[in-house]
Amino acid sequence: MPDTTPDLPALPVTFRPGRTRAVLTVLAVLTFAAITAVGMLLDGLGTGERLSFALTALLLAGVLFLLARPRVTADEAGVTVVNLTTTRRLAWAEIIRVNLRQGDPWAFLDLSDGTSLPALGIQPGIAKQRAIQDARALRALVEARSAAADETPRG
Repeated sequence: MPDTTPDLPALPVTFRPGRTRAVLTVLAVLTFAAITAVGMLLDGLGTGERLSFALTALLLAGVLFLLARPRVTADEAGVTVVNLTTTRRLAWAEIIRVNLRQGDPWAFLDLSDGTSLPALGIQPGIAKQRAIQDARALRALVEARSAAADETPRG
């Protein structure tokens, strides 16, 4: 019987939506450059108005960079989930299951306290197959770490 267990990635490993991140980063730079250029090239604007164009461009670029921030990092001690504005550190024992169902915008971590934590670092948006592979790898890590924790003697 062939072994169907996925290979566990070497720790530490970081999962992030690479293509989405690249698109958002390029858009942030282009948005900043375009809006700032328009503000500088328009005739009849004062210094304050030109500065407001640049600050607006900076604000929009900042939002795009914020959208490119999500990631999930797994190491020996546990998992760190970085979403848009929050970061949460979880021990392996706190994670019960990793879910990425068809139609989900990102993976969800079912936690031992009965809640579910969205993990925006694994999202099928532009790269669906990559997100599925990442979710399976994280699920395998959670299962392996849970099994290892169950086997450790408690004294």
